[in-house]
Amino acid sequence: MSPLETALGPVARAGAGLAKRPSVSFEFSPPKGPKSEESLWEAIRRLEPLNPSFVSVTYGAGGSTRDRTHRTVVRMLHETTLRPAAHLTCVEASRAEVDEVIQDYWDAGIRHIVALRGDPPGSLGGAYTPRADGYQNATELTAGIRAIGDFDVSVGVYPQIHPESPSVDHDIDVLKAKIDAGATRAISNFFFDIDGYLRFVEKIRKAGITVPILPGIMPVSSYEGLKNMSQRIGVSLPGWLGNLFEGLDDDHETRKLLACSVAAEMCARLVEEGFSDFHFYTLNRADLVYAICRVLGVREEPTEKAA
Repeated sequence: MSPLETALGPVARAGAGLAKRPSVSFEFSPPKGPKSEESLWEAIRRLEPLNPSFVSVTYGAGGSTRDRTHRTVVRMLHETTLRPAAHLTCVEASRAEVDEVIQDYWDAGIRHIVALRGDPPGSLGGAYTPRADGYQNATELTAGIRAIGDFDVSVGVYPQIHPESPSVDHDIDVLKAKIDAGATRAISNFFFDIDGYLRFVEKIRKAGITVPILPGIMPVSSYEGLKNMSQRIGVSLPGWLGNLFEGLDDDHETRKLLACSVAAEMCARLVEEGFSDFHFYTLNRADLVYAICRVLGVREEPTEKAA
């Protein structure tokens, strides 16, 4: 009997090792202090041997982590084998100020930027008002980045429609504009509706967009935290997810196991649907992401033992 015949579901079928190893990338956030910096670098060192295609470092609302983002990305460049990308937003800065940041990254040797419009300071998902002297949106920012250097530019995409967008078709038009401005890939916001995500990507492809679309995977063990975040950025959560976490507020270990199980099954299913690139929102923790990567066949290269 073949491995596929005996496998019970997508995770077990992934364990059969018949699919091609996918590419993975990881998102980290800059540390807020010495303790969080130690935790961040523990996660980075844990995931580094998986040889991700790139890793990104976020940029706080209103550019609030500008210096910490820069320091983290440059340290990654010099102290690891990773290929770091820096997030950059349009918020609370003039074009000249943003251009200075872009030039600093180029001079430091960074060649990949994640271009995002961004959220207002202290208001994730809040109303956005562009500065008159600033970049108005991610399309303009992408063009500005490409004008300064030959950067690899990633942009965001919303599988469940951007909170300020009137329709999916409008979102796709915006994505086209960002690609025309020089974007080389799109990274999706996190989601849990796989069938909806598949329909969304199919519409993107039918619109003639061919750049890689990376599913954004967020394995979150705190359902309350996930629910609060989802409400602010317009991501709907399925009822089955809430049912899984019900009554586990004080049971962190079980919540971690469930979070890993859900994310691993999502990824294994997406592999079977033909996806070969995944972007993980790590929340600066490596354990869940490392386990999910193992399900996908993404593992450390074995080291030869000394004779």
